[in-house]
Amino acid sequence: MRWMQTMIFAGLALPGLALFAVGASAQSFQISQNGKSVGTASLSVKQGGSGWDATSGTKIDMPGLKYSFNQTQMLDSGFHLTSVQLKGSVNGTAVSVDTSAQGQQFAMKINASGKVTNTPLAFHRSAVFLPDFDPGGLQVLLSLGAANNNRDLWAIIPKQTGSVAALRVATKPDEQGTLDGRAIAVHHLTVTQDTSTTEVFAGPSNELLQAEWSDEGFAMVRQGFKLTPAARPNAAPPAAPPPDATPAPTGQAPQTQPQQ
Repeated sequence: MRWMQTMIFAGLALPGLALFAVGASAQSFQISQNGKSVGTASLSVKQGGSGWDATSGTKIDMPGLKYSFNQTQMLDSGFHLTSVQLKGSVNGTAVSVDTSAQGQQFAMKINASGKVTNTPLAFHRSAVFLPDFDPGGLQVLLSLGAANNNRDLWAIIPKQTGSVAALRVATKPDEQGTLDGRAIAVHHLTVTQDTSTTEVFAGPSNELLQAEWSDEGFAMVRQGFKLTPAARPNAAPPAAPPPDATPAPTGQAPQTQPQQ
């Protein structure tokens, strides 16, 4: 599993504007693996200064992984990252990450196990700070994608000494779901980073509703949301017997005519 390979940290007129304006109230998410609840997450977005402040947190407690963090991202009016502060813990080890845009680079500082690492990362205007299982990063990704036609998106990854990776976003056919009992249309996106794939589901206002990491069996679902299962295809009709065939009596094998 990916968190075992390295520590998770150390180791359109803009349609998203309406979402951010109405999304100030906190949203809660349930995290599960193979249908079993293993944690929770939260997200709150509000106006701050000349842009937006996106505050998020995640807590997972399961055999082999105790993982938690809280972070606040500072974004400009176009959802571009200006700075982020994160504090968390992985299996008892405290970690903090500070990242900010400085000219033509992102400066990342990681403090883990008493060791401080400073890494300059390549600057990309449409970059998303993306820890594992973070509703805040996924929400920013949705808003940036809507503003940029899902092109030229990048992930800032707070693992090991920090890195930047390209994101590929594919649009899938819309699906259906319910939010607090109301039927809504659901947008479906597939986000690929290297060989890792995340299925992301968003509402009509581009709000994050659900994310799935199928390879590892994880899902993060907003409280009150249910994705409508796809209709099960009908069973194929039974094959018709050949025109000249006579059904054999029950329990007897069909008789074979000798060749002439």
